[in-house]
Amino acid sequence: RYDTTIYSPRNYSSADAVKPERQQLKIGVFDPNRRLVSNPDINVEHIFTDWGEIERGDFKLKFDSILARRHDAIVTVEPWRDTCKRPDANVLQSTLDGCYDKTIRQFYQIISNCRQTVYLRFAHEMEIPIHRYAWQSQDPVTYINAFRYFMQANKQPARNIKRIWGPAGDRGSADWWPGSDVVDYISIAIYGLPDKNITDPNKQELFSAIFQRKYYRMRFLNRPLFITEFGVKGPEDYQHNWLAGAAKTLKENKHVFGICYFNLYDNPKAWGHIKAPDWSISPANMQFFCSSVKGD
Repeated sequence: RYDTTIYSPRNYSSADAVKPERQQLKIGVFDPNRRLVSNPDINVEHIFTDWGEIERGDFKLKFDSILARRHDAIVTVEPWRDTCKRPDANVLQSTLDGCYDKTIRQFYQIISNCRQTVYLRFAHEMEIPIHRYAWQSQDPVTYINAFRYFMQANKQPARNIKRIWGPAGDRGSADWWPGSDVVDYISIAIYGLPDKNITDPNKQELFSAIFQRKYYRMRFLNRPLFITEFGVKGPEDYQHNWLAGAAKTLKENKHVFGICYFNLYDNPKAWGHIKAPDWSISPANMQFFCSSVKGD
């Protein structure tokens, strides 16, 4: 069995915040339509998966395609939707109860047997008080123990796996902190829309404003930052200017380890009667961002 010790939501120390000087910013994309992955400045790809994809073998196909491009991978595991499609409103407790142990073992066998680095993220955006995901609006202690259970499940830890704790970066995020011994990087999400009821792209927030607000909430947690999701909607010239500001902010904050663009529209089911935002950018804007953040 795995370590299921109960941990306090505030079991952390602010004494030794880690702000390492990065060698080179990791630049990645979530790009299921493969419109940006051929950019030579891209060195990591993000994929989302669930229990059902792992059990059916779909995850391995997606994962192997990333390896074939010789990219590292960010893998976000969404602990729901197994092949039986069982509704499970208590996915975190079910994880702790061992209901998904077989699937977890199968998953680790896949990601442990490769040369590329795998940045592993589990049950993201847990602190948002909504019910978009089954692991949201849950007790922080249950979440913490489920996160630790999942991250410690591999009996033979692989050196190529780096563990990511992925809140959205909203208020109260630190209540879900699982402990520095099971976290290598902290990730946050930065999307231009401050509220889903705002449809005018010109009313989006600047990258710098969102970054400063969310990083401020993470500043006492002693792990470097990996922005595993960010995006902006609107006309191409607006996206261009927003990305220019994002690059400037990243160049000023060397403790950010990496950043990954979400090159797709959001899930329409989460937006109700409002059209889901499309964060997609052109290859030209992606190249502009890469060149800007590298200082070319």
